Amino acid sequence: MMSTKQPPSRQLITQVERVRQRLERWRRTRKKRTRIPEQLWQESVEVAREYGVNQTARALRLDYYGLKQRLDAGFAGTAVEQEPVASFVELVGASPVVVSECLVEVESASGTKMRIHLKGSPDVALLRSLFWGGEG
Repeated sequence: MMSTKQPPSRQLITQVERVRQRLERWRRTRKKRTRIPEQLWQESVEVAREYGVNQTARALRLDYYGLKQRLDAGFAGTAVEQEPVASFVELVGASPVVVSECLVEVESASGTKMRIHLKGSPDVALLRSLFWGGEG
């Protein structure tokens, strides 16, 4: 990472501007809720290596934590590995005295849907977390 005492080089400023313009062009032409292409993330990480995560995230209007995660993972030309999606989740708990039924339906921002019919009282927050992987 570059020292904060030295001003960024012209080459770095040019690189930041080029990536910023590409991101802006993508933002104008993308469909809503479309993920940033990996190539643009890759270029952003290259800038962050020299310019710093905070300054790069601000200059390129990117999520700081997403950029930092990719930089920390050594992101260089390959997609950040996604956590495996659970295909089966067992919910174990104390058996209730009265058995009630519950229907849980969730839909992610990308349109993926899950519908679960349960007997008993599930931990809905846990189900939500498992389905969305901790995302809101």
